[in-house]
Order: sequence, then C-alpha cells, then structure tokens
Amino acid sequence: MGTHAGVTASEFSESVADWLASARHSGSGKFYTAMVYKPMLELLDYLRDNDFKVFIVSGGGIDFLRVFAEEVYGIPPEQVVGSSLKAKYEIRNGSPVIVKQAEVDFIDDKAGKPVGIHRYIGQRPVLAVGNSDGDFEMLEWTSAGEGPSLAMIVHHDDAKREWAYDRESHIGRLVRGLDEGPQRGWKIISMKNDWNLIYP
Repeated sequence: MGTHAGVTASEFSESVADWLASARHSGSGKFYTAMVYKPMLELLDYLRDNDFKVFIVSGGGIDFLRVFAEEVYGIPPEQVVGSSLKAKYEIRNGSPVIVKQAEVDFIDDKAGKPVGIHRYIGQRPVLAVGNSDGDFEMLEWTSAGEGPSLAMIVHHDDAKREWAYDRESHIGRLVRGLDEGPQRGWKIISMKNDWNLIYP
C-alpha cells in the first residue's frame, strides 16, 4: 500500500509496463510475460473457439494483471478479477485522474474468489482451473452450480521443467485440493505426467 498510494492508475500501468519490458525471472532467465503455460494458452483458445467467455480470477493485483492480460492471454482488462486497493477520483494539473489509496478494497483469494466472481462477473462459472488451496473455494463454488461443470487443479510437480510445490510449500500450498479434489470430481492435472510442453 505504501508504494502504490497516491499513484495514478495511468502512472501505475506505465511503471508495470516498463518493469515487464525488462524484468526476467531469476531461475529461467525468461521475461515474466513469456513464462505462461502452453497447455493453458491452448485451453483458452479452445474455450474461445467454442464461444466461452474467459476470465482471469487471481489473488494478484487487478491493476497489475490488466496491463498484460490481453497481450499475453488474450483476456481484455474488463475480464480480469483480482485484488485491489481503494481508489478515488481527483483533478491533477487540470486533468481528471484515478488515484490509488493506501487502503485495501478487496482481496481476491480463498473465500474472496467466489465473492469477486459474483461482484465482477455476476454469474457462476461452469469451468474453473486453479493451482493452489487459494483456489479451493472458487472450484467449490463452480462445481456446486446447477448443470454440468468442470473444476481442475494444475499440480506443480515438475521440478525439472518448472518447479515442484504442494503440501510443504510456503507459497502456493496445495493440500486440501489434493486431498478432497478427487472425491469432489475435480480433475488433478500433473505438469510432470500430463503436459508434453510447459512453455510455448
């Protein structure tokens, strides 16, 4: 909040774009925008080709994601749901601007994800894909709807081609999804065993 407060939405977007143009992942050496999953891109294309409307629902910052979501995933800014700070309208140097505030507006993680979906999308999904227990409630909400639905978990279990984490991880922990997902009919996708390629 301290680094974002007082920054206009335009200034923030410009700083994100500048960072993405030069920042590389320390392990892979790739640009962060190149570290997307080929099977994920294929699924997005398949869904769009079959008239599904596709959204990103992330615990990450909505203003950060909106900078690159369309270029990288083909998902326009209005179809991104994420965490946010409060904002206000101001006039600066004679021009209207939106200014980020040092106060949390919404956290789009865990039980917040179904709330974010309701707030920004207004419909229960028929398909949802997650990769940690932070997505559990979103998958639960999706699979509890009337009619057909599909809930999937991408299990990061390929330490050679990407990295491996689940039960003991301090980030992206996946315990409940592995334990309860199969009983709920959710599909567990193994990066190691199910994906021929990870990155495009």
